Amino acid sequence: MEALLSRITTNPRQCGGRPCIRGMRIRVADVLQLFAAGLSAEQVLAEMPDLEAADLQAALQYAARQIDYPRLAA
Repeated sequence: MEALLSRITTNPRQCGGRPCIRGMRIRVADVLQLFAAGLSAEQVLAEMPDLEAADLQAALQYAARQIDYPRLAA
């Protein structure tokens, strides 16, 4: 799992510091938006040929970790 997450990079001088795939200017958010629009993994890969299947898994894993935080009950 950590090997997948190593595909996600952040650079303050690239894409406003937003998480990207393997140092490219393809943001994790771009990949997630394509999935949210209903594209399949195969369609995302066709749309962005520089990506690999593991990059898609990494984007999903990264997003899952970002939203998995404890909430305090009020």
